[in-house]
Amino acid sequence: MGIIEATCISREKGSVKTAVDGIKLLAGWGIEGDAHAGAWHRQISLLASESIERMRIVLPGLEHGMFAENIVTRGINLSGLSVGDCLVIEGSAVLEVTQIGKECHNSGCAIQAATGECIMPKEGLFCKVLQGGNVMPGMAIGLL
Repeated sequence: MGIIEATCISREKGSVKTAVDGIKLLAGWGIEGDAHAGAWHRQISLLASESIERMRIVLPGLEHGMFAENIVTRGINLSGLSVGDCLVIEGSAVLEVTQIGKECHNSGCAIQAATGECIMPKEGLFCKVLQGGNVMPGMAIGLL
């Protein structure tokens, strides 16, 4: 079992996300007000805080949302999950893993240019929302 460390959204595709106090997950759609919400398989992105901390060694100023992640987790092994696995947040919201990693935009991103490595292509997870709910930092997240 892990915890939600941060929740982030962006209003426009292709921009970094901004940390917010909480998000509303809508079943079959994604995050209310997020540019990536829609009836597709990548409604929500997750990234482990432990992965971000590794990148902060090179870029100490990294903030939540700079990898375009919606949910930052701590204490759950995201890299051990597979497509089809389901996560439950505080016993209410349910996410299904639909994709592991993605290609960086424009043959690499600004983070990759600065650090030599971007973690989202290998360590980011994408999910669709099976059951909605309100999600805030500090909530528990675990494998269903």
